[in-house]
Amino acid sequence: MHGEDFFFQALVYLAAAVISVPIAKRLGLGSVLGYLIAGAIIGPYGLGLIGEEGQDVMHFAEFGVIMMLFLIGLELQPQMLWRLRGPILGMGGLQVVATTLAIGLVGMALGLPFPTALAAGMILSLSSTAIVLQTLNEKGLMRTDAGQSTFSVLLFQDIAVIPMLAIMPLLAGNDPGAGGQAGHASASAAWVETLPEWAHTLVVLAVITAIVIAGLFLVRPLFRAIARTRLREIFTAAALLLVIGIALLMTKIGLSPALGTFLAGVVLANSEYRHELESDIEPFKGLLLGLFFIAVGAAIDFQLVASRPMLIALLVAGLVLVKFLVILALGRAFRMGADQNVLFAASLAQGGEFAFVLFSFAVQNRVMTSAVADPLVGAVALSMALTPLVLLLNEKLVLPRFGARAGAERAADAIDVKNPVIIAGFGGFGSIIGRLLRANGIGVTVLELDSDKAELLRKLGLKVFYGDASRSDLLHAAGAEEAKVFVLAVDEPEKVLHMVHTAKKHFPHLVLFARATDRTQAYELLDAGVQHVYRETLDTSLRAGVDTLRALGFRAHQAHRAAMTFRQHDEHAVRELRHLRHDAGGYITEARRKIEDLEQLLLAELRDHPEHVDAGWDSAYFVEEPGKRE
Repeated sequence: MHGEDFFFQALVYLAAAVISVPIAKRLGLGSVLGYLIAGAIIGPYGLGLIGEEGQDVMHFAEFGVIMMLFLIGLELQPQMLWRLRGPILGMGGLQVVATTLAIGLVGMALGLPFPTALAAGMILSLSSTAIVLQTLNEKGLMRTDAGQSTFSVLLFQDIAVIPMLAIMPLLAGNDPGAGGQAGHASASAAWVETLPEWAHTLVVLAVITAIVIAGLFLVRPLFRAIARTRLREIFTAAALLLVIGIALLMTKIGLSPALGTFLAGVVLANSEYRHELESDIEPFKGLLLGLFFIAVGAAIDFQLVASRPMLIALLVAGLVLVKFLVILALGRAFRMGADQNVLFAASLAQGGEFAFVLFSFAVQNRVMTSAVADPLVGAVALSMALTPLVLLLNEKLVLPRFGARAGAERAADAIDVKNPVIIAGFGGFGSIIGRLLRANGIGVTVLELDSDKAELLRKLGLKVFYGDASRSDLLHAAGAEEAKVFVLAVDEPEKVLHMVHTAKKHFPHLVLFARATDRTQAYELLDAGVQHVYRETLDTSLRAGVDTLRALGFRAHQAHRAAMTFRQHDEHAVRELRHLRHDAGGYITEARRKIEDLEQLLLAELRDHPEHVDAGWDSAYFVEEPGKRE
């Protein structure tokens, strides 16, 4: 029967995830919120499909957080981590201290004793590593200033859990019962619980040093030997063994297992097996994190919320508001931009998964009573569940306004030149066009929306003007009335469309040349009336295809003619298929027909043009690269 129960629970969890997450993604809510809603529905306070065993699942699923930090460590080379030492220690330390003090003072003002208020402040200063990082990763925000700062603070919070566990029994005073409970709670740190503090410190340093040395000198030869077996499942087993072993080792010495695996990931970031480790562990991480989010949703005590709705609502609102204001002030002190600062504060304005453990630990040590801890646990769970929704509202409603104001903090540059060509965006695409035109004596006016990039380009000797090319007044100042060509080389698709509409409305004589990152953007630009659309990877891909054909024995004229035919056919297909892209069935049918037509056309050309006809194309002069000619 036990086996049947296990399979039934697995069926419930998997069905909840498979049904809820695609719906949430379709509605633009993100996968995390989908998991949380699924957990709330199937949990003991919802449909009751899962019961008290949900807490055991939570402990198991927390291993997903450990795997996530290991993968993040693999992405962070030691040099990058060293560059983040300031935000980790400075910003992270200040956040924990300032939030602890703020929440502690609020607690004392509400009548809590000093030890209880301080314990609550420490616990509530922590944020949810799993929910925040997963949400920021999904939205592609980890590389932003806010994303890097958020990661730094979360990493420090994971470290801060260790001294919090040590401080908690001290807040209980000399209560003999508290000491016994503390000893029971720390039983997992079996190797060091009887050691004096100095010996405990030496053991911790020795273990961390051993992890670094093993990562540098032992793990690589081990993985090299395993890779020679060419058995994928053994490599996967070795990767899991590494993560589980380090997590267990860190637990035995009383440290955060997530911190240990993160350190191991950083050590292996330069390893040649980094990508293999990522691909092997990623599926396990994703499933366990999903299980963790479902368990968090199931842990929300709706009976408690229903019995004391005003208290829980005030606790959630108070927690989010206090943390948001403290972190917003911290970001401003570290001179973050307005839009990034709002994102930074919104990302961390919730409780964390460690709160479930720490509140239980605090009650066991008699630092606070269950009557105080239970509503706070409910508020933490609700604040975690609301985080993806808060970030979604921030993205849709708040950031556009703050972003506009942030961009307006610096006025556009005064433009004192007029040229026949205006280029918006001077990254990899726009800079090549601009340099080619200038090298041929054609004047170019460059507009760049990124003020830092504009400043850097000016230092390199290029005349670049800061400003938003979607504004008609700026285009007028740039001489759009006299210009002939407007090249749109900006990264953001929405911004490019805005520029197209502005140019079409105010300067219809301009010939527009626009960059598209993919077919979808190409369709949108063609619909907007842009006739000259360039997909950024098309030419490079065709050039690589030509070189591949030649490496396989095709003559130069054959490979180039095939590429020209492919290009013409593909460009024609893009213009025709754009009318069908909203009809899924018709689009797929027509796209398949065009693929087959192109293959038949190329095979027919290969038959109809024997290679000896144009043999003159393949003289040594034409075959060799221009840079290799004598």
